[in-house]
Amino acid sequence: MEANRILYQTILDQCFKAKVIMLIGARQVGKTTLLKKLQKELNAPSIWLNADEADILQEIAQATTSTQLLQLFGKDNKLVIIDEAQQIPNIGKKLKLFYDNYPEIQVIATGSSAFELQNETNEPLTGRKREFFLYPLSFAELVGQTSLLEEKRLLHTRLIYGSYPEVINHPGKEKEVLREIATSYLYKDILQIDGIRKTSVIEKLLQALAFQIGSEVNYHELAQLVGNINTVTVEKYLDLLEKAFVIYKLPALSRNLRNELKKGKKYYFYDNGIRNVLISNYNSIALRQDVGALWENYILAERLKHNQYAQYYSNQYFWRTHDQAAIDYIEETGGILHAVEIKWKTQKVSFPNSFLQAYPNNTTQIISTDNYTSCIGD
Repeated sequence: MEANRILYQTILDQCFKAKVIMLIGARQVGKTTLLKKLQKELNAPSIWLNADEADILQEIAQATTSTQLLQLFGKDNKLVIIDEAQQIPNIGKKLKLFYDNYPEIQVIATGSSAFELQNETNEPLTGRKREFFLYPLSFAELVGQTSLLEEKRLLHTRLIYGSYPEVINHPGKEKEVLREIATSYLYKDILQIDGIRKTSVIEKLLQALAFQIGSEVNYHELAQLVGNINTVTVEKYLDLLEKAFVIYKLPALSRNLRNELKKGKKYYFYDNGIRNVLISNYNSIALRQDVGALWENYILAERLKHNQYAQYYSNQYFWRTHDQAAIDYIEETGGILHAVEIKWKTQKVSFPNSFLQAYPNNTTQIISTDNYTSCIGD
């Protein structure tokens, strides 16, 4: 199954508009498949350069002038796609140099991490780029491929195995595919950073996070759980894992009340399957004790995809006070706070009076299996 990606038309519409296009996302989420389809539809003279190939990486890295880059890219090509561009030193300056001299040539750069591609291109390519993020298949994309009814029937499968394209395309072999993604791709970019030579510490850290979905994270406690690292290293590794699109952070909202949690943070996984493969738990929903955590992770990850693809920009938080009053998720748009409680089973929920009084400009919602599709893009 090759699902139609929501970003496809958006990126297609941006081609040949005198902007460098950057497509960023974790390895194996479908960036190459999307761009191969785009390359075919544009039907323009083009070249595809994969920076994972040592010789290509070396050639681009050694090019120091726009003329050298043009010779490398081919003077007759109108479309240049650089895959895994984060591998290339000074990629931002090289793209700026080429763009400034040949703006009529469409350059598309992909990256499986934000380490260099975002950091090195932010300043050089200011005003010269359009940046897009691609995630594992979204609920809306899967509905578009099959039907709303079919995707709702597969909810339990998604909670356990997630929605990486290769996982979706190999029913019955989900465990094997997830293990391959986790062992061969998940840490590939992280391990290229100086000082990180093996995955064992990172795996232990991720396993600790996997058991704490929906709970606040304490760096000191994580360091003790993992062992042989300090809180500074924990914070550094979590930052790298965020930049590699494995996990993302949800901060605490704190503005009006003295006893609000000031610096709290929660971490969630972009994909449920990756979370479950890390703890080797593929049990059915009926046999699990962590269904609430799985459900919360799924809803928040799907909501993130929905907002990104719809270009709906908001601030996201959770909320808690020191006396344990709490709200799972809050979106802030235009000064209005939308407070959400995420429940696996439909139940009556009372939102804390302390929150309602401190933030009167709010709306509230309970998300359960009865109404979740409206939240994530049916």
